[in-house]
Amino acid sequence: MKRGRYLLIAVVVIACHQFARMALFGSGKPIAVLPFFNLVEVWNRGISFGMFNDLAYGQWLLSGMAIIITLILLRWLFYTDDRFTAAALGLIIGGAVGNTIDRLRFGAVADYLDFHAFGYHWPAFNFTDAAIFLGVVMLLIFKKTLPTPSIRHWQE
Repeated sequence: MKRGRYLLIAVVVIACHQFARMALFGSGKPIAVLPFFNLVEVWNRGISFGMFNDLAYGQWLLSGMAIIITLILLRWLFYTDDRFTAAALGLIIGGAVGNTIDRLRFGAVADYLDFHAFGYHWPAFNFTDAAIFLGVVMLLIFKKTLPTPSIRHWQE
């Protein structure tokens, strides 16, 4: 299996996020796209929903964790023979690296997708967050692709 095409998925995710951030940030004003969707400029110093925003050295701790997880996922990518799993891993890796680039360059991750409807407002997120979510859902839905070590495997 050619793994380069699955790494290309990661590169496309990273490039889309970086392009969107560069194109959207600077004005500080929300852009109404649809009645339920805006493009906004939000910097998230934590992780999902702003958790750990005030974590001491958060930029470095969260980046370090993301790098370690990315290395583990890269190893998994290079050992899997399943194309679906490889595509899902490409999405997750691209999302993790894209967010880590922001965190290391700016001290926070750029979020810009803002959905709201019927009085409910979802926290802003970005393209890389969506890629991570989609990749994880792909792995969970098709759990047959997840490695399930047997007891014998652990004894070897």
